[in-house]
Amino acid sequence: MSKDEILDAISNLTVIELKELLDAFEEKFDVTAAAPVAVAAAGAPAAGGDAPAGEEQSEFDVILNGAGAQKIQVVKVVKDLLGVGLKDAKDLVDGAPKPLLEKASKEDADAAKTKLEEVGADVEVK
Repeated sequence: MSKDEILDAISNLTVIELKELLDAFEEKFDVTAAAPVAVAAAGAPAAGGDAPAGEEQSEFDVILNGAGAQKIQVVKVVKDLLGVGLKDAKDLVDGAPKPLLEKASKEDADAAKTKLEEVGADVEVK
């Protein structure tokens, strides 16, 4: 099989099938595809376009795009949300845009977004 044939076959997979393929790939080759998973999952519906209408997204990523005017308050909220130290929270905020939560439930993602927006952060949920 050529690389293009493999890519065509992958583009026809549902999100669930893609997740299962990535899990099998990680297990077989003892690797982690954490970053590509987010990109592949985000691009899959656009490429395939025919995901079942009843299938609802169950995992969300919370991405900090910017701290806004109240950077110190945003750092405190990030620290509390993630349970990390002050320096780690500051590094995450300084490194924006950064994913803060990955594969979170809708409730957790919405709660985190609300808390961050209350202190002026620019946040996106994917």
